Amino acid sequence: MEIFGYIAAILIGLSLGLTGSGGSILTVPILVYLMRLSPVMSTSYSLFIVGTTSLVGSFKFYRKQLVSFKTALIFGAPSLTTVFLTRTFLVPAIPAHILNIGGFEITKDILLMVLFAILMVMASFSMIRKPKLKTQLQDDDAEQDIQYFAVMAQGTLVGLVSGLVGAGGGFLIIPALVLFTGLDMKLAVGTSLFIIAANSLIGFMGDVFQYNIDWVFLLTFSALSVAGIYIGTALSSRIDGNKLKKGFGWFILAMGLYILSREIFLS
Repeated sequence: MEIFGYIAAILIGLSLGLTGSGGSILTVPILVYLMRLSPVMSTSYSLFIVGTTSLVGSFKFYRKQLVSFKTALIFGAPSLTTVFLTRTFLVPAIPAHILNIGGFEITKDILLMVLFAILMVMASFSMIRKPKLKTQLQDDDAEQDIQYFAVMAQGTLVGLVSGLVGAGGGFLIIPALVLFTGLDMKLAVGTSLFIIAANSLIGFMGDVFQYNIDWVFLLTFSALSVAGIYIGTALSSRIDGNKLKKGFGWFILAMGLYILSREIFLS
């Protein structure tokens, strides 16, 4: 099964390169079901893999001046703090056995996978439905009507989600940046990738001294994912990313529902 896991690592980056988002949400299921890692360790590794691939992806937008560092700082400050605290204190504090409901035992692993499956379902809807957010280009130096409380609250929520399940949360970040800061769509995507990279890598730092990290495996998997980004970027001019993103959304939805049914009924 591991060979399929490494192939899937390339597909994670490929999806990110083709559609600009979505691929990283497959990281945890791949690590759990194909690489046979525990959900807790998978969420940790996912933070590093998602952070690395998003950092590479954000550099492409940075070269086109499509990253707003001012907005990233406003959104990222509460988000970075929350994700680090979540990985350092909250996740380790969750007991291995949580409770029994009838004959069904809810464990830490099941809880994390169910939360992740719910996140996948939510993310799939954002990919399937036709975006209605504005797309006109806005100068990064232009005056922005930033709703600071809403941005910081959303940043805190994204930090909590990223810390718990090891996902980037781009489907939450991009609408928040467009609606609450006035960024145009392209600028929001580039800024979102930068925020995801910072969030994920800071969150991973909270795990470095708590778990025995297999660096050889992690760096190999991440390198394959980064290679997939370059392949996807090269193909993006020949393939309609919007149509692909919608189809990928249906796949994410199916995967999320599968994980929910597996964890609830087959555990």
